[in-house]
Amino acid sequence: MNSTKPRLFPTGFEVHKTPMTTLSLPPGDWPTMEPGWVWLCGAGPGDPGLLTLHGLNALGQADVIVHDALVDPRILDWANPAAERIHAGKRGGKPSAKQRDISLQLIDLARAGKRVLRLKGGDPFVFGRGGEEGQTLVQHGVPIRIIPGITAGIGGLAYAGIPVTHRDVNQAVTFVTGHDRTGGTTAVDWASIARGSQVIVIYMGMSNLAEICADIMAAGRSGDEPVAILAHATLPEQQVLETTLAKAAEDAAKASLAAPAVICIGRAALLRQALDWQSLAMGRELRDLDPLGIGRPAEDG
Repeated sequence: MNSTKPRLFPTGFEVHKTPMTTLSLPPGDWPTMEPGWVWLCGAGPGDPGLLTLHGLNALGQADVIVHDALVDPRILDWANPAAERIHAGKRGGKPSAKQRDISLQLIDLARAGKRVLRLKGGDPFVFGRGGEEGQTLVQHGVPIRIIPGITAGIGGLAYAGIPVTHRDVNQAVTFVTGHDRTGGTTAVDWASIARGSQVIVIYMGMSNLAEICADIMAAGRSGDEPVAILAHATLPEQQVLETTLAKAAEDAAKASLAAPAVICIGRAALLRQALDWQSLAMGRELRDLDPLGIGRPAEDG
């Protein structure tokens, strides 16, 4: 990896080739959404094709859908046409619904006998406040069902050609939020994370990126360590910035990268040079088939 020049890759990859309104569930014993229930469902990192079949089933039954800002509008096209849609997005630095108000609204809708789908980007239990919402609901006597989704820290990086685990790179990976309740980073023990995990995947870290990188380097990680920043993961406008720990904040600012973004720190980011399948699909050559410098065929690992 070039440690002095950032590499920004706009993919322009067309993911969707067929009309988005033709999908239906295959035959099966699909669960029924009962009145008065709230289903907490992950919509995946962006690409509608990453929604689960249980999520599609929920969309078809819900009377009301309370959805986040990061849920792709095309996913909502699969919903019951009669369903009410309520936007409850929370975006850092922008006017957003308060978490308490969202939770209480879910309770009110369920008590009114509605079939309620709470549709959240990624996975509801991975930095999605799904645990908080679910706990509030059950404390108020509202029954729930949890439908996991593909989280951006795994699925998004996979779309960039970055595996979060690889035997020649890491035996541990840490998923961490880039801010705490106050918006800062003081609640995160960056020193322990830096020492204990070869690969670090950071959600919601763009606003604190300079501070985070400084803390990780202060714990002993090299400023030359590879970093990949993935913005708008899995979508046609996806961008990937390849840089280093010392240059990440500066390069991200130069590239005008903004949230939503996922940050991957560690040698796993190098593997994009060999596994950038979106570039391969557009007829581009892969940059390096052995970016780790192992010097042996991968099948001999």
